[in-house]
Order: sequence, then structure tokens, then C-alpha cells
Amino acid sequence: MRLLRKKPIDSTIGPEGPVPDTAGHGGHSLGRHLGVRDLTFFGIAAIIGAGSFSSMGEACFKGGPGVTLLFAMCGVACGFTALCYAEFAARVPVSGSAYTYAYVSFGELFAWVIGWALLMEYSIGNIYVAFSWSGYFTNLLDGFGWHLPEWLTINYRSASRAAAEGSTGEGLSAWNTAPMVGGLRIIFDLPAVAINAMITALVYVGVKESRNASNAMVIVKLVIIALVVAVGIFHIDLDNWTPFLPNGFGGVMAGVSAVFFAYIGFDAVSTLAEECRDPQRDLPRGMIWSLVICTSVYIVLALVLTGMVPWSQLGVSDPLAEVFAIKGVKWMLYVVSIAAVVAMTSVMLVFQMGQPRIWMSMSRDGLLPKRFAAIHPKYRTPGFSTIVTGLVVGLPIFFTDENFILDFTSIGTLFAFVLVCGGVLMLPRRERTPGRFHLPHVNSRWTGPTLLAGIVALVITAVPGYFPGLLDLSGEHAAQNIPQLVFWPLALGVVFAAHMKQWSLIPVLGLLSCCWLLTGMEVSNWTWFSVWLVVGLALYFAYGYRNSKLA
Repeated sequence: MRLLRKKPIDSTIGPEGPVPDTAGHGGHSLGRHLGVRDLTFFGIAAIIGAGSFSSMGEACFKGGPGVTLLFAMCGVACGFTALCYAEFAARVPVSGSAYTYAYVSFGELFAWVIGWALLMEYSIGNIYVAFSWSGYFTNLLDGFGWHLPEWLTINYRSASRAAAEGSTGEGLSAWNTAPMVGGLRIIFDLPAVAINAMITALVYVGVKESRNASNAMVIVKLVIIALVVAVGIFHIDLDNWTPFLPNGFGGVMAGVSAVFFAYIGFDAVSTLAEECRDPQRDLPRGMIWSLVICTSVYIVLALVLTGMVPWSQLGVSDPLAEVFAIKGVKWMLYVVSIAAVVAMTSVMLVFQMGQPRIWMSMSRDGLLPKRFAAIHPKYRTPGFSTIVTGLVVGLPIFFTDENFILDFTSIGTLFAFVLVCGGVLMLPRRERTPGRFHLPHVNSRWTGPTLLAGIVALVITAVPGYFPGLLDLSGEHAAQNIPQLVFWPLALGVVFAAHMKQWSLIPVLGLLSCCWLLTGMEVSNWTWFSVWLVVGLALYFAYGYRNSKLA
């Protein structure tokens, strides 16, 4: 089928390394400045940010201390996925991330879907980070006695909703005090807009400058997080960890969208392949090291937070600041605010680097206009795509809010991870090459069925009513149970195929664990994601299908 035409792996790499298509953008290539340490720091920069300083609060509120299990599960799922990313990075060391990987394994239609989903992951995800950054930044300013008007620190949608509901607070104050032009209230989040503009400018001028800024910010935030843990340990009350699962395992899984948002950053590392000095060796190491470090940090932070205060008090947008405020350790509020500002700045930096490089790759393949592949002759960055990314992030800040964005982005990331793990299964076996990453091949012919049978037996023993309960499709149970009813037959089918085709166990486990995490998404997540896909497919058939270089 023409919709599933695949890009040959040989067309992306030559004997001396990646072979980017420089036609149509002046013959310029990206600058190579990154090593293992830089890639690891970029991964940490992208992963530790809004997840630890904002969305972790919602996850702890829903799952209690047991949310640490969800962080561990997400870490394991991402670990398997990172190994699959590493295998692709060693074989296809060019920009594009999961988009390029899907192109060589599943074909063009799937590649476009992933590229479109990654637009949602990076660009739209950065809107949430910008809002979170603004909240901590304004709190920090308030601490020093500098107060911005409320109509410059909140988005229009939140203020309008607050006015309609009559709820007191920042939103209503902004609505009542905002200046008006032609009957329209001027309300927008100035710090969020400003940080997006500054990050876009930094990414535009070069990867070397972005690397130096990212490395410095990573060191600062890791030192401050270590201080948070060191101080927080002395305020832990062990009674707060009881019950460990206050809302059951369902409560833990309800935090999937919030928790997984914390992990989407390691994918961004793979977009930097063409700027690595030795991508086939360094890129896999950078992704894996960053994931191991960040998973450990998240689990420790979740334990400290739920140990310092009861889980029911953590449903806030600034959980780290909240726990120290409750405990009366006021000087830590400034430390946490500084850490949050630094951490989220680094997240925006990496995300803002990732998206233009995906658009650049899609443009090289003819799926987007040539302008998106233009490389700046002086800075050697995808200049036009970087500016467009800044606009895609900046404009919605004026009319959307953070809750909608958080639900919107995690599902697209998981969907991309599923295709990356599945794509590795489609690749032919290859010989080991010294100095390059090689995914260990563990035959899943018998280990896959054995593991699945063991998991089913464990569930039946530990939660006797789980499988009978899945058949209850009344009311709210339908929304919760239908995804899981789909998962188990899917898991059985994947394990059967793994048995017949003797697939490698690691991508099989990555595929199944990411599919399981998808069952935690709510109906609204799926609805918005479906709408997003329909819009993307319309654009593909209007332009990409006809202009593809494989047409």
C-alpha cells in the first residue's frame, strides 16, 4: 500500500554516519557538539521539571503513597522503551525521533501520525510547563516584594471561568481589575509568554549555547532537589504512609496522565542525533542514564512528599512548596521556587529544541513544505521551524489553561512509545558492531507466555475480584473497564505472536507495559486525541501524501 511505504534505513546513514538531506535548505547541516554527558544532562533537563514541581501533586492526591508504584511502573515501561529507542538510535542516527523510527518500520502513514503526536507532546506540553513556570516565578517575585497585577499572571480562560463561577481568588481579581480595549478585557500570563520568547531565542542561536545553559541548570536543580530531600526527611511522619493505597490501585492508575507527563522528556534526546559527535554510541547511553537517574529522583521525592503531609493535602499545583509551607519551613519556599524556575526553564529548553528537528525531518521527507527544513547559515539550527514552534507554544498561552493541556499531551506520548517498541519488532536482526549499542536479544518464545501467565496468576491471587469486576460495564465502570477489557486480549495476541515469531523479549515488554499505561487514560483523553488525529490526517492527505519523496 502506498500509505505504508517505508523509508529505507540505508537512505538515512552512510559509512561515515548520518546522511541528512540538505537539498532545499542551502546545503547547510547541523553542528555536532554533543557527547554522552551533554545528552544525559539534556535528558535530566527534560524529565525533571513540571513533573516534580507541579503534576506530581495531582498524582500523589489520587494515589497516595502508593503513587511510588506508578512512578516505578512508568520507569520500567520507559526503561524498556528507552532500550528500543536506543536500538533505533544506533541503526538510524538522524533527527526525527519516533517519527523517523516509525517511517523505517511501519511506513509513512504511521510516521505522520507519530510526527503529529510528537507535535502535541513537545509544543503543547511546553504550554503546560510555561504555565507552571509562571506560577513559581510570580510566587518568587512576591517573596521579594515585587507583585505583578493579577491580569498579567493568569490566562484568560481561567479568569473567565472564575468570574462565571463567582469563585474568589486570583482569577476573579484579574477579571475585575483588567484594563479593557473595545469591550475586551486584557488578561494574559505575561511570565509564561516571556519565558517562551526567551527560550525560543536561545534555541534559535545554537545548540552549543543551549547545551551550556542546560548543563548549568541541571547542576543547580539537582543540588536543590538533594537539599529538598535532605530537609524533608527530618519532617517525615511514618503514619502518613498508612494506608499505602488510600484509593486502591485504581487511584494509583488515575494518576497516569500526571505521572507519565514527567517522563516524556527522554524522547527529546533522540531528536538531537545529528548534533551528536558519535550518535550510535553516545545517544543510547545518554537516554538510558538520564532515565535511571530521573526515575530514582521521582520515587524518592514522592516518598518524601507523602511522608511529610497526608496525601489528601497534596492536590495542589505546587506540592513541594505546599509541604514546606505546612511544616512551617518558610525559608525552603524560596529554595523550592528557585529550583522550580530553573527546572522548568531547562524542560522548555529541551522541548523547544526537539520539536523543530522533527518538523525538519518531516520536511526533508516531503511531508511538510521545504521551508521547515531550512538551516540557518550562521547558527546551523532549523531556524524557521524554531520560530514556528515558538508561535505554536506562545499563541495558545493566551486562550487555554494548564489542566486541559496536561490531559491532552500524555496520551500522545504513550502512543508514540507503543509504536517505537512495536517498530523494533519489525526490524531485521543485525550483527554486533563494536562501539555501537546493540539491543540484547532474549527469545520470548517461552519467557513471554510464562511471564503473562505469572502476572495473571498474581492478579487473581492478590485481587480476587479483579477479572470478574471487569465485566461490570454499568455507569462509570464502563469507562474504566473497557480499556482493560481490550488490553488483556491484546496482550494475549502479542504474546502468541512473540511465541510464534520468537520476538525479542525487551520490546515485547515495552509494548505491553505502555499499552497497560494507556488503560489509565480517561475518556476525555481519548476524545481529544482522536480529534487531534483527525485534523492531522486531513493535513497529511491534503499535502504530505502527494508531496512525499516516496510518492
